Amino acid sequence: MAQRIGSSAAGTIGAYGREGRPSRRQKGGGVIKAVRAFIVKALSRIDFVYLVTGFLLGRAVILSSLTPFVLPFFAMVFWLKREKRWLVSFAALAGSLTVSVGQAFYALMALLVFLGLRRMILSLSRKAEEKWLPVLVLTSGFSVRLICKAAFSLNLVWTDVMTAAAEAFLAFLVTLIFMQSVPFLSTKINRKLLKNEEIICFVILLSSILSGMIGWTVMGISVNYVFARYAVLLFSYAGGAAIGSTVGVVIGLILGMGNVSSLYQMSLLAFSGVLGGLLKEAGRAGVSAGLLIATLLIGLYGDGYAGLSGAVLDSLAAIALFFLTPGFVTERLASFIPGTREYQKEQQQYIRKLRDATVSRVEQFSSLFQTLARSFYPPAEQESREEDLFLSKVAARTCQNCFKKEHCWVKNYDETRRLMLQFREASRGGRKPNNPKLRRAWREHCVKSEKTIEAISIEQIFAEEQARMKRTVKESRRLVADQLSGVSQVMGDFAIEMKRERGLHEWQEEMILMNLNGAGIHVESVEIYSLEAGAVDIEVILPSDHYEACEKVIAPLLSDILRENICVEKKQTADLPGGPSRAVFASARAYEIEAGVATAARGGGFVSGDNYSLFEIASGKYALAISDGMGNGERAGMESRDTLQLLTKVLNSGIHEKLAIKSINSILSLRSTEEIFATLDLALIDLQDAKSTFLKIGSNPSFIKRGNGVIMLDAANLPMGMIENFEVEVKTEQLKSGDLLIMMSDGIFDAPRQIENKEAWVRRKIREMQTDDPQAIADLILEEVIRMGDGRIEDDMTVIAARIQHHMPKWSSISAGIKEKELRRAE
Repeated sequence: MAQRIGSSAAGTIGAYGREGRPSRRQKGGGVIKAVRAFIVKALSRIDFVYLVTGFLLGRAVILSSLTPFVLPFFAMVFWLKREKRWLVSFAALAGSLTVSVGQAFYALMALLVFLGLRRMILSLSRKAEEKWLPVLVLTSGFSVRLICKAAFSLNLVWTDVMTAAAEAFLAFLVTLIFMQSVPFLSTKINRKLLKNEEIICFVILLSSILSGMIGWTVMGISVNYVFARYAVLLFSYAGGAAIGSTVGVVIGLILGMGNVSSLYQMSLLAFSGVLGGLLKEAGRAGVSAGLLIATLLIGLYGDGYAGLSGAVLDSLAAIALFFLTPGFVTERLASFIPGTREYQKEQQQYIRKLRDATVSRVEQFSSLFQTLARSFYPPAEQESREEDLFLSKVAARTCQNCFKKEHCWVKNYDETRRLMLQFREASRGGRKPNNPKLRRAWREHCVKSEKTIEAISIEQIFAEEQARMKRTVKESRRLVADQLSGVSQVMGDFAIEMKRERGLHEWQEEMILMNLNGAGIHVESVEIYSLEAGAVDIEVILPSDHYEACEKVIAPLLSDILRENICVEKKQTADLPGGPSRAVFASARAYEIEAGVATAARGGGFVSGDNYSLFEIASGKYALAISDGMGNGERAGMESRDTLQLLTKVLNSGIHEKLAIKSINSILSLRSTEEIFATLDLALIDLQDAKSTFLKIGSNPSFIKRGNGVIMLDAANLPMGMIENFEVEVKTEQLKSGDLLIMMSDGIFDAPRQIENKEAWVRRKIREMQTDDPQAIADLILEEVIRMGDGRIEDDMTVIAARIQHHMPKWSSISAGIKEKELRRAE
């Protein structure tokens, strides 16, 4: 106990000093943090950046007399920063006063005229202010400059009018530029990604601010030159040579307009931006070396050797500021410049956040649908409770006023219950209980035996009707629950697919890039998203796709490297001529289906009650379906067509085929009270392993010809829509390359009426076929059936023949000499 108290006291003394007060170090650190927080808070509250900007723009003068910056800045302040407009405006007026009284007078008059016109326009129109703001600046600037000229010279000439017009139009353009760039002065920028035009507008704003520093010198160092070169260093280091040279040209041009004698600074800054951007891979030292080289080369053409020392000193000061700049500043700046790694990182982060938000929302919906599915599943009912309820109803009708009630239901409860339940069982289905032994036993037990038997029969009829309704509701609830569960599963799988990140395949990408370049195909980049067998996903960017190089060279080369067939899934050419092309390569299907169809309407008409559909679903399966509507004609065709349309949409949504069939059956059975039904013969063939699933709803057998043998697939399900609840019988069969699948409607199968064993006859006809062309087989079967009917077509006829074969690429592989294990070793 003493040790604990001592250690606690020692810790307290160490933290607060020997007298229980905070130590000097902690007091000093707390004071520094408090002062820093106070300064940051104060600067943010008074908008220090806007104050400095306004002061410098008030001082900015170009071409010795034009000031096109202060009035647009007033307009931006009253448009964006209304709560600080007067303080910031006074800062701009103070900056103008440091230049001359005339400059201050012009700024004050511009502010007053602008406010007067703005109030007048706002009283007349409440439209968006940004639409008429540049025109208001143009009008205010032109009128104020004429007023100032008249007030100071008392004599206006046409050159004064031209100067005022030029200044006003410059102010008009500067207003348009400031509208895109002034909002970026805020410490909080809502937009993370900027356009190139917005960046250039911000650079022009920065140049305008720097022009307000013209004339400032500290120990022989020109402040505006230092900050101009410092800005070029920052942009070169963040954005590269293109951005650096652009910033240098813009800043140099505006500074040169402010001081015509230093127009050569534009060349120096532009050359510095180019060199600095080219040497940015060497870090800050390389960018700084680019500035020094440009200063030594271009400085000689400016002021000669006499001014070279001053130019070098300005560059060294800019380099010192550049090295003192924290790294997060340059990273933040680079994140706004398109084309940089930081910009791409910001984009990827934004896309990742958007994807995560979407995945979260999809998962929430998936969980919601799963919860709804559980709530719709019917609860289990206890049989004993249902029997007790039945007996209580019978007893209420017969035993309530009977004098032997206590004898039957208290003393002999078990015997009474047993006999009444036996009568109930004998009365099921509307039957009359005619068991003499049971009747004799009940007469001996009950004084109202006939009345009780009649009541049991009546209650049993009601109970059976109620049970039928309960079963209908129960099956409907189960169907809804299954559908909701299927939707939940689809959404859950979609969320999992969206979560899949781009894998780290740097080594494989370099190896593929090396082999493509070695084959003479110049490729800019290779990005591997998946190398999973059967689900390969590779994106290649190349300068141009001349002579179908993607299909002829790249796809075969990737097929040889990955040891599986690769095809071009998507190809996108550049919008501009000569731009890069983008191609996506994916795993080709291992098998392909070639199908042929032959149809005929009843009596040789144009409208058939049969419909068929051949389509590929997103899960890599190929579907072949025949639907035969009940009867013939337009109504039967509409029923079969609607069935196939529902089937296509439901299967493409990703719902399992058994649930899809049940859902379609429920829709068809509830849609109409008429006895309109449709059969469905569906075959789903997996294009990767040729495993096939067959679902037959009231349809005829299907046949598989393999070599000289014929396999028959049959099922016994009623047509769709005939009953509300049924179990779908599914059959699976492993197909092989070269197999022929033949599916037919009942018009084909039942047409030869004189033949007793139709299955054997169809098998023999298929076996005797000498061709393996699917279309020819379908035509021959239809022709043979019509011949057997003496040319009469008594029912709608449809036959589908499909051949399964290995998928062969269009172009042969180009050997790359790479083993599959080496490529996948990083997996």
